[in-house]
Amino acid sequence: MPHILITRPQGKGASLAQQLEQEGYQATLFPVLEINALEPNSAQLTPLLNADKIIFISQDAVTALLALKPDINTKAQFYAVGEQTAEAVWQAFGVRAAVPKQHDSEGLLALTSLQQVAGQNIVLVKGKDGRPTIAQALKQREAFLNSLVVYQRGPVKGNATDWIDHWQSIDVEGIVITSNAAVDAIFRQLSSKQLQWLRHCQFYVASNRIGEYLKQQLDSAKIHIAAGASDSAMYSCISQGNTMSENVKPTTSAEVKPAAAKPTTKASSASAATKESTMQPNNKQSISKTGSLALLISLIVASGAGYQFYQKLNSEQQATQLVNQLTTDNQQLNKELNAVKKAQQTLQQALFNSEKKVAAALVENSEKTQQQLDSALQRAEQQAYSLNPQEVTSLQRMAEFKLWAEKDYQGASAVLSRLDSLLAEHPGTGAIRQAIHQDLQALSSVQSVPVEAIYLKLHGIVEQIEKLEFNAVALPQEVAQDEQHALSENVSDWQQNLLNSWHQFTDNFIKIRQREDMSIEPLLTEQERHLIHQRLSLYLSQAQDALLTKQASIYFTAVSQAHIIVKEYFKQDEPLTQSTLKALSELSKEQMHFSPEVKLQSTEQVKEWAQ
Repeated sequence: MPHILITRPQGKGASLAQQLEQEGYQATLFPVLEINALEPNSAQLTPLLNADKIIFISQDAVTALLALKPDINTKAQFYAVGEQTAEAVWQAFGVRAAVPKQHDSEGLLALTSLQQVAGQNIVLVKGKDGRPTIAQALKQREAFLNSLVVYQRGPVKGNATDWIDHWQSIDVEGIVITSNAAVDAIFRQLSSKQLQWLRHCQFYVASNRIGEYLKQQLDSAKIHIAAGASDSAMYSCISQGNTMSENVKPTTSAEVKPAAAKPTTKASSASAATKESTMQPNNKQSISKTGSLALLISLIVASGAGYQFYQKLNSEQQATQLVNQLTTDNQQLNKELNAVKKAQQTLQQALFNSEKKVAAALVENSEKTQQQLDSALQRAEQQAYSLNPQEVTSLQRMAEFKLWAEKDYQGASAVLSRLDSLLAEHPGTGAIRQAIHQDLQALSSVQSVPVEAIYLKLHGIVEQIEKLEFNAVALPQEVAQDEQHALSENVSDWQQNLLNSWHQFTDNFIKIRQREDMSIEPLLTEQERHLIHQRLSLYLSQAQDALLTKQASIYFTAVSQAHIIVKEYFKQDEPLTQSTLKALSELSKEQMHFSPEVKLQSTEQVKEWAQ
């Protein structure tokens, strides 16, 4: 079985290698590209929230986007170029992606759901320097396209010439390629000998586009095109391509062996020599071998004939004539040999001239092709950079909607930043960009009300209401009074003792005590304390509701009433009361600007520009 080299990036191709080894192939993983993830800013990721359709170019695009952990609209319609990319989308986001039957850009654009996309927000998740086919087609269909570049491909560290020498040493016969970038990484800075070796290898590519790109380097007969980049498609392509190569047996030029020469007459030997000398050679090597062999055969035949004649003729005269004839034949053979050598030199010179002409023609065609490619790229860039007024107007309206309808100042800033980046690529939009930057500055100065923090602070005060300590009734000290009605032990004081006894008797019914401080606070019953707690809790809950409904006047009134109740009915020297009063005082100073007036300066500029 052939030795197959898999050039897919790190982490891919292991399953294909295992499948090939199970079928008896020798498989080697040799990545020639590496994937480097990029980090788009928040403004570039914002379109994912409002996207109607999201298109993923490759598995690497899905993996790189998932690593960013973006906020993505999972209700949007997802698309994937191939089955493996669709599986990666399902594993990452739990959404089934639409897949075309033809796994490439053209197949994706042929889907019915991508035909009528005018006014729809589409996000294209792709790699850097990818094909512009999808982006150009969707813009021509008047879609609002946002290209999100999340990764880039590049050759791995190392020299391609060292790779080729290593592949030759391990007898690689087939090479798997799944991108044009891999073709560029392999066919760079190669010697003619290495390039010639590559042209004898079999190449298994993932699409017709890669095959057409590879045809610039080698013969199309060596290129086998799979039905996609999946492991099963590549394996089917390898097995079918190998079967075809085995069925076509290589043809070899059969070596012509001369028949045993029978000694005949001198005329027959001369005729044979003349026939051999007049044969037209096909190449340099066949000319030298055939001519030399013919001369040698003729010489042997002539010598044999002469010897035979010499044996048959007894006379010395006949022997002399035979020698003279042989000498004449040898001279003729030398002339013919010289003629063959001259023809060989002429053929070599013609071959050299042909090679020079072919090389010059290749250089000329290469220059023409490069010029055509440059002009095509220039036209493509001009088409890609044409500014769509509807896209500019739509982005401006989206910013206004987020500002006035949703009160989403950060979202409005993100949309305006996207519009600014779009206009930056086109001249003559300086006035609009200046207005956009004024709007961005105004939006950045808007301070949003920390609703959640204030709400939680009020909730914390509500939870502490039951722990607040009421003002207790503290009675002043009684005024010390002398005992005026004490009984005497003297019998003569019986009248006074009787009077004192009467006074003591009346004191049991009515007793008046005098105290120094007469400012006594009223005593609160348990029911009254409960009502005060309920009233304070009601004011704080009212402040929370006013905060959520964005009613600033009600909020400040409720906080003020709560502050008065705490200050009037609870102990002021307690730490909990002091912290509660401090928190209520801070809450009463919060800036409740729920709907600040912000006017977009760029609106009028965009309207004037669109007209």
